[in-house]
Amino acid sequence: MNPKTPRALVLLAEEAEEMEATISVDVLRRASIEVVLAGIDGASPVCCSRGVRIVPDVALAEVTGSFDVVVLPGGKGGADRLAASPEVGALLRAQAEAGRLVAAICAAPIALAAHGVFAGRRMTCHPSVREIVARHGKHEGEAVVIDGSLVTSQGPGTTFLFALTLVEMLCGVTTRDAIRAPMMLLS
Repeated sequence: MNPKTPRALVLLAEEAEEMEATISVDVLRRASIEVVLAGIDGASPVCCSRGVRIVPDVALAEVTGSFDVVVLPGGKGGADRLAASPEVGALLRAQAEAGRLVAAICAAPIALAAHGVFAGRRMTCHPSVREIVARHGKHEGEAVVIDGSLVTSQGPGTTFLFALTLVEMLCGVTTRDAIRAPMMLLS
């Protein structure tokens, strides 16, 4: 019997940091994780923080089923939209209550604070939102911080480590190492 293929839901909002969205999706898919890229405002192309347009796979409102991880890319404008979305809040609360992974990078941990999830937990973020995150959780200065079912990271430069951490948590060290090697990442 084959083990269940892990599923990841990556949320995409206008002004999201495109590196964090695309690198996360790419690395997770390299690990044969089923990834759904969902636009929080629909399935139309999303203009990211540097003007790159990304087409979601589906609108968040049309997403069905459960996911092993929900990934929130940052970018201040995108994070603000994630924080303001009632649908994102409901999804994060359900994911947290089920004990499934939530992963937020860069400014996206402000959405955790806005929706009242993972309060008091260890987390990291981009320095620009550190005060907000530190009021909600226990801020740490590491590139990636894992606290139970919560994974957070600092920003675009830490995205490969962030995504590889998720691969390790969902698929194991062997899979992480197998997909890392051909990417030629510097140590």
